[in-house]
Amino acid sequence: MQTGQLFSCPMFRYCLKKMRSRGIIAGILLCFSSCASYYQKNLKFNTDFASGQIERAKKDLDKSSKEAFKNNRYLYYVNQGVVGQLLGDYRQSNEWFEKAYLFNEDFRKSFLEEGASFLVNDKLKTYTPEDHEQFYVLYYKAVNYIKLAKWDEALVECKRLISLTNVLSDKKKVKNKFREDAFAHVLIGLVYDALRDYNNAFIAYRNALRIYENQYRPLFGIEAPRQLKEDLLRTAYLVGFYEELESYQKKFGMTYVPEDNQQTGELVFLWNNGLGPVKTEWSLDFVIFPGGPGAVMFRNEDLGWAFPFPVGSGDKISLEKLRVVRIALPKYVERPLMFSGANLQAGSLQSDFNLGEDVNIISRKLLSERMFLTVGKTLLRVALKQAASEQIRKKNQGWGVAANLLASFTEQADTRNWQTLPHSIYYTRMRLPEGEQEVQLNLHSDFGSQYNQKRTFKYNIRRGQTQFAAFSSLEVAPYFRSEKLEH
Repeated sequence: MQTGQLFSCPMFRYCLKKMRSRGIIAGILLCFSSCASYYQKNLKFNTDFASGQIERAKKDLDKSSKEAFKNNRYLYYVNQGVVGQLLGDYRQSNEWFEKAYLFNEDFRKSFLEEGASFLVNDKLKTYTPEDHEQFYVLYYKAVNYIKLAKWDEALVECKRLISLTNVLSDKKKVKNKFREDAFAHVLIGLVYDALRDYNNAFIAYRNALRIYENQYRPLFGIEAPRQLKEDLLRTAYLVGFYEELESYQKKFGMTYVPEDNQQTGELVFLWNNGLGPVKTEWSLDFVIFPGGPGAVMFRNEDLGWAFPFPVGSGDKISLEKLRVVRIALPKYVERPLMFSGANLQAGSLQSDFNLGEDVNIISRKLLSERMFLTVGKTLLRVALKQAASEQIRKKNQGWGVAANLLASFTEQADTRNWQTLPHSIYYTRMRLPEGEQEVQLNLHSDFGSQYNQKRTFKYNIRRGQTQFAAFSSLEVAPYFRSEKLEH
């Protein structure tokens, strides 16, 4: 791409026209008006949601319904879906999540907006979800169907989720990449288990164990949940896979003891803990070196990164004169957990929760996997804008200054992401006597007993059946300040 193409960009020329007609400051403010982060732009909704004011958050979303027709419509859909689930409107929630799923399936990138985003910044594009955000749309849909006791539909969503992870994995060319979602296999196992299809439940649990051991442990430091191991042993016994049962008992250092299930039922409890990470912006400097005939090299010595780019002779001279280029990149800021663990209690019975999915760490991993591609694209965009400014300055000093300021102010990272996801997903299984049972959820904090919480629920347990429950705790660590998210 030649630098002259930048000057022909409609967005670029429009902003320059405003600078000329209303003054440079007015033009800069016009272009800078979109510099607020996505979190800032939705501060009222984010604040109400994080404080547990879900009905208020719903009203906030409804007031911004125009977003359903704009570049952030995917995020509008999923936020409506999450709020609907928390309000217990599972059917409406799934309608929103299905809109999000179909949007992602049907969306085709516009060449016009791709070109404009390349020349200005990625915030101009219609938002398309990160890989993990596509996973969790289907996770939420499956949970909604489970709550509605629509088991076949829940299985469909689980299978869609597993299929989606395979498709996205095949597109990647990154070593040590995140390939499969272990918790998707756990979830499908839980559904098969509830339907007493123990053979398929065993297969799903076995697949989940493989992914935890081969991917989650080396990539994220996450071990296979104890609950998964217990379920694997139990289903192996129930389908008569006694060799596998013995093998897994030795491997886990556990012994399965068959239980009398005549007068009991089961409660499977899903716990969404905390809030997922938020994208913010950081900057990075690169030094420009000659890269041989027809090329320049961008280097950052601290990180050991080097990016060669082929350019025309005129652009090569202009770029080499710049010497240093600063780029803006997205990064995730973690919202640390208030609660480090939890258990369920019912009389003398107790069951600890197991970590099944760390959304925070998976988000960061997937962003890092595509970081080189993002850096390369951003470097070229910034360098060409600055080189174009230099060419304009040679012809007109005032216009050159304006173009340089415009290039600086319009270089922003895309800070959009699905910000109502949980930080982590935990689960447990508890066997309970038949009849109405009072179950207490105990949330434990490492920040002192004053932060511990207790919630009480009542469930009508039926003999030989599995009931599912779900709860979301939205609290973050007491030392965390939301100002970190507003830059």
